[in-house]
Amino acid sequence: MRRLSIALLLILLAAGTARADIEVADDLGQTLRLARPAARIVSLAPHITELLFAAGAGERVVGAVQYSDYPEAAKKVARVGSYTAVDMEKVIALKPDLVVAWKSGNRDTHLDKLRALGIPVFVNEPRRIDDVARSLARLGRLAGSDAAGDAAAQAFRKRHAALAARYSARPPVRMFYEAWNRPLMTVNGEHLISDVIRLCAGDNVFAKLPVLAPVIDTEAVLATQPEVIVASGMGEARPEWLDDWRQWTKLPAVARGNLFFIPPDQIQRHTPRILDGAERLCGQLDEARARR
Repeated sequence: MRRLSIALLLILLAAGTARADIEVADDLGQTLRLARPAARIVSLAPHITELLFAAGAGERVVGAVQYSDYPEAAKKVARVGSYTAVDMEKVIALKPDLVVAWKSGNRDTHLDKLRALGIPVFVNEPRRIDDVARSLARLGRLAGSDAAGDAAAQAFRKRHAALAARYSARPPVRMFYEAWNRPLMTVNGEHLISDVIRLCAGDNVFAKLPVLAPVIDTEAVLATQPEVIVASGMGEARPEWLDDWRQWTKLPAVARGNLFFIPPDQIQRHTPRILDGAERLCGQLDEARARR
């Protein structure tokens, strides 16, 4: 009888383990439950694809959107349209057991359709630097690559802390981040890029605007009198339109030679590489301080 009881207990414990769900809250605060680690994942944003690979889940990514080009292996993943125009038929044909979406980039109608079909959807929306670390850990958990995800998160936080210790207490520098030139676009204080600016002791001159990525005009920039202008672009090359500001010779950023460039992949993607952009920005703001 005693042996029977022990055997029954072991069976119940095994059954309980088998039924244990993976539970992870996404960036909307919604808890996603999976019966087992996701084996077929579709990514609906380039930064999400990069995060999945960084979290050790690259081999489980069966579909990704256009411009999912990092790391090199991500280029070989089947394409399902772009993040703004997802090809739903291709997504469904891949039979994913998890779709990872981007709140600011994907259409709600697409995500609602996926949910209606019974496909689990995890929504990612990093707004602070540490959200990148949290994303790595949570995606690793969903994909069953917990150890890799946690290790990547820990390494990211360690590097983040080192940059904060070195730069965050330095004298503030008023700066304008030019995300694009036509239309002229920037970011407000809620954007992840603004958190990078704060890390480097920068002061985003458009932090108080209500829109996450607002369109502004030249007059608004001139009125703020930024000491530094940092531009993005399309790739690794410095955009020619950054030099358009030189016509306003009395603008502090122009008068002091503080027109800088950071490749978009290093600061506009919510991935571990954002600390590469942060390190570059912190160095640029130090140059500006030296020119005062």
